[in-house]
Amino acid sequence: MNSTGFRTTLRSMICCAAGIVTLAGAAYGQNPRVFHGEVSDSQCAMNVHSLTRSHQEMLKSKSMGGTSNTCSTYCIEHLGGYLVLSIGNDVYRLDRSDLVHGFEGRRVVITGVLDAKLRQIHVVKIDLDEKP
Repeated sequence: MNSTGFRTTLRSMICCAAGIVTLAGAAYGQNPRVFHGEVSDSQCAMNVHSLTRSHQEMLKSKSMGGTSNTCSTYCIEHLGGYLVLSIGNDVYRLDRSDLVHGFEGRRVVITGVLDAKLRQIHVVKIDLDEKP
C-alpha cells in the first residue's frame, strides 16, 4: 500500500472510531457523571437474603465469608448475583464487570453514564473512594 492509500485508510478508521464514540454517547444521551457508593452484589443490596441492604447480617452469621468483599464474591459466584453500586437505598447495576471486579465490598468513585430506565451505570472509570 502506498502512503496515500495508508493515509486514506487511517483517516477512514479515525472517522469510523469517532462515529462509534458519538453514537455511543448519543445512545446514552448523557455526559458521564460521578457516583460515590459501595460495590456490592445484587443479593445483599436488593434484600434477597439481607434485611438491611448490606453485608452485615451475612458477616455476623459467617455463612458467606468474613468481609464485604468475600460476601459479594461468594454471592456473585454461587448465588447468581451481579455487581451493583449501592448509594444509600439506591441500587444501580454496573455494566462493566471487567473494570469493577476486584472492588467488591469497597467504597468507590465511579465515573459513568446512568441509564435511568434500566437503573444501570455504564462504567467509564472506577477508583477507590479516598474519603472514609
